[in-house]
Amino acid sequence: MGAEIIDGKAFAARVRADVAGHVARLKSDHGLTPGLAVVLVGTDPASEVYVRNKGIQTREAGMNSYEHKLPAETAQADLLALIARLNADPAVHGILVQLPLPRHMDSDAIINAIDPAKDVDGFHILNVGLLGTGQRAMVPCTPLGCLMMLRDRLGDLSGLNAVVVGRSNIVGKPMAQLLLRESCTVTIAHSRTRDLADICRRADILVAAVGRPRMIPGDWIKPGARVIDVGINRIAEDGRNRLVGDVDFASAVEVAGAITPVPGGVGPMTIACLLANTLTACCRAAGLAEPEGFTV
Repeated sequence: MGAEIIDGKAFAARVRADVAGHVARLKSDHGLTPGLAVVLVGTDPASEVYVRNKGIQTREAGMNSYEHKLPAETAQADLLALIARLNADPAVHGILVQLPLPRHMDSDAIINAIDPAKDVDGFHILNVGLLGTGQRAMVPCTPLGCLMMLRDRLGDLSGLNAVVVGRSNIVGKPMAQLLLRESCTVTIAHSRTRDLADICRRADILVAAVGRPRMIPGDWIKPGARVIDVGINRIAEDGRNRLVGDVDFASAVEVAGAITPVPGGVGPMTIACLLANTLTACCRAAGLAEPEGFTV
């Protein structure tokens, strides 16, 4: 029969519309406008496009967008000084430093200099620890988007077997923590996992975030499973470049109950959840109730 295709573009548009509605109410009821500061060091083309899209969507949601573009040769001390100014600025509720940074900079030191309450990427070591211990944290955007799509399709995730293929700090590990908080039985697998195919076949929820094109074929997927494909891999095929996921979509779509496509699945949710995190940070800073559906 074929799987239901989870339309990430449409879902993300709904999230952005919800965020915009909350922002409008914050302005009218409290005279408060959430502000997101994005810092880009250097001229990486992919990062420049991503930062530009973030700015556009931030403004479309009614928020203030503050963009700081620094030369690649900027000293780490100067970037830290900028972060300190943004930490102290009450108009800035969210701070995002675009990765990767130039090689002469220590990414961990930069990320951990951000005020954890303004860390809308959810990468600060304090937010990692809060998430891991079940406390109120800023949650990384991509895993948060994945969870929102799963909740939308399944409602209660309690008791389901979830397999996360990938153990990165950005997706794999926080995704596993979020699924644990939903009372799933969680397995973290990766490229060195033995009998990976057998482990994947047990999953009611399969999240692929390993960064290898079409690594997971359809015969690794349990019939009816929900498949969230986080991978974005650029490959040359049939004489042109195309984007494919970590799951072999053509075979997986015949088996899964629902699946995210690549492109158009998880990707659009990342910026939508960045806006949601900025809204959440603004509400927390002002001591206001957090909007429902955007947090864990």
